[in-house]
Amino acid sequence: MRLNKYIAHNTKYSRREADKLIEAGEVTLNKRPIKEFGYEVQPGDRIFVKGRMVKEKGNEVTVIVYNKPKGVLVTKKDDRGRTTIYHKLPGKFRHFIPVGRLDYASEGLLLLTDNVEVATALMESSLDRTYNIKIDKPLTQEMVDAMREGLVLDDATAGAHEKSKIRSMAFAPFVGFELRSEGKNYTKLRVTINEGKNRELRRFFAHFDAKVLDLKRVAFGGIELNNLPTNKTRFFTKREYDDLHAFLKARKKEQKKAKKRATEDEREQ
Repeated sequence: MRLNKYIAHNTKYSRREADKLIEAGEVTLNKRPIKEFGYEVQPGDRIFVKGRMVKEKGNEVTVIVYNKPKGVLVTKKDDRGRTTIYHKLPGKFRHFIPVGRLDYASEGLLLLTDNVEVATALMESSLDRTYNIKIDKPLTQEMVDAMREGLVLDDATAGAHEKSKIRSMAFAPFVGFELRSEGKNYTKLRVTINEGKNRELRRFFAHFDAKVLDLKRVAFGGIELNNLPTNKTRFFTKREYDDLHAFLKARKKEQKKAKKRATEDEREQ
């Protein structure tokens, strides 16, 4: 692992801050200053920052909950110079990986982690995702039926981003939905789905000529946003880490079973 990344991964400093510390001679390798930003840290190396030895986290996983504001992109860079979550997050989290996406106009709970495998496992999971949404139409029976039974669209481009290459989409039945309030020109719902497809809810309601005016994710896999202020973060609680490890263990066990079944099927053919 490169020196600056090693420091960022195992300390409170960001990569940019690590670079400045290296440049200032505040980083030592086996008690000798090192100014090679790209140095690959080797097993047994003793790295010190400001006189304190860096202790490796090993296989520990860090996950944070972030209350993403509207008007912020979930990406590292934007070619149009728009604000991204990494402009908003504290420096120590700028190497963290987002678990899925919330689009530019959406807000709410976003999980980020320093572990690629964990991010992938959560993104690919069928864990519940709960949203508070507001649409610009009264709720219709057709919408209710589709939420209960699922929906398959050959053309799901309505509600999609203009640059999206995804045209067709199958929507699984919603895990649940609740009518929160309704007026002549709007409906507020709380919906729970177990997929994380591209702009899924916007595409779903656009099929019924309804525009999603507000979309806020309030829960993901049992992790709740609760009263976390906008643009603030918090670390997982002990219970949430316990649940995460149990989920990862079960997933790994299921993957082994699937691999075994695939091997047995190949032998039978």
